[in-house]
Amino acid sequence: MNLLDPLFRSQAVEKVFSNRATLQAMLDFEAALARAEARAGFIPAAAAPSIEAKCHAELYDMTVLARAAANAGNLAIPLVKQLTLLVAQKEKDAARYVHWGATSQDAIDTGRVLQLRQALILVSSELDLLAIALGELAHKNRTTLVAARTWMQQALPTTFGLKVAGWLDAIDRHRARLTETQGRCLVLQFGGAVGTMAALGARGLDVATNLAKELQLPLPELPWHSHRDRIAEIATTLGLCCGTLGKIARDISLHTQTEVGEVFEPSSDGRGSSSTMPHKRNPVTCAVVLSAAARVPALVSTMLATMVQEQERGLGGWHTEWETLPDIVRLTAGALHHLTTTVSALELDSERMRQNLDLTKGLIFAEAVAMALGEKMPRSDAHELVQKACKRAQNARRDLRSVLAQDAIIKANLSDADLDRLFTPANYLGVADQFIDRVLAASTAHRDLKKPRKK
Repeated sequence: MNLLDPLFRSQAVEKVFSNRATLQAMLDFEAALARAEARAGFIPAAAAPSIEAKCHAELYDMTVLARAAANAGNLAIPLVKQLTLLVAQKEKDAARYVHWGATSQDAIDTGRVLQLRQALILVSSELDLLAIALGELAHKNRTTLVAARTWMQQALPTTFGLKVAGWLDAIDRHRARLTETQGRCLVLQFGGAVGTMAALGARGLDVATNLAKELQLPLPELPWHSHRDRIAEIATTLGLCCGTLGKIARDISLHTQTEVGEVFEPSSDGRGSSSTMPHKRNPVTCAVVLSAAARVPALVSTMLATMVQEQERGLGGWHTEWETLPDIVRLTAGALHHLTTTVSALELDSERMRQNLDLTKGLIFAEAVAMALGEKMPRSDAHELVQKACKRAQNARRDLRSVLAQDAIIKANLSDADLDRLFTPANYLGVADQFIDRVLAASTAHRDLKKPRKK
């Protein structure tokens, strides 16, 4: 079923994991292997182009391969068989050297690494775009006042810019993690039957070195058939990223509630509408991202569980990865794509944000008052004094400032001018602006590091 793909997926990343792309990645391994072995003098030079000529996915019947894989236990076995037959039709001698010295897992794992390399480049680029959009949003709203909420209740004044800077700071950490993960985990898999390359004799490392160069992949110290930490790291890195995307979506969705009404997803014909309620403006992107954030953790858990593989080749655990990891990549990429598009066009109601600061009738400034009193008396006494005043204000449904102004002890320590200052939200933002600057500077530095240097 692919009816829901536009809702949950990223079209660019979906192409990377299509049937054809999966098959082509494995064929790219086979073609590169032939070239590498020819360069090492292990197979006749003429055999390589004959093999490479048949390493094109359009030459294969996907349905036939899929049915054969059900009996063989993996896709590589029937694929190699069909490749050998196709080569033999033109060059019977060259057909002898198809898949020479390799094992099914070499083709499948390296093919998957090639797909992951392409997919993670796309994900990284999308993360960069999200970081830019968040940076612009944070800077633009560095003075936009909004209520900070803890345990789902109003706590203190803050700025929407600082909230967005928090999102950006987390996204930048994921950008760094993904860069590190790509460098550490996207490596060649080539070891032959049990990781010794025995079929290639003393020239195994020569072939492996050539193969790594052909595919532009790092050559690890040794094959990693049953050591799946690299694959699991990719899964967990994306899982962490998806969790942050979910946090951002959760925040946005809470701001869109009717009773809050501070932030809205972009509006367009048919977007967020209801089948029965004409007035609805549902946060569609938030729903999509939150669904991914709910689904991905279990998939990551599966990837971690598959790390416990038997001896030199896993039974079942390796097979578990084949659909699980692409699902993690696809769901994360889809959530990221939709969120990036939405963040760039978020609609903010700053006036509603300011109005909501008054909902508690001044209770949101209680800490500011308690801290100011704490400079004149023991802090615990100040806290208790303000707490009692808050209860009186709540019980009488009065504004906290008016209650404080009638308290003899408070009047003796705080003037009307002091209370005016303490009940002005812009005066109780701490170093929010400095934090925004720090995050924006760090994000820009990260972006500059990724720019290719001019030669």
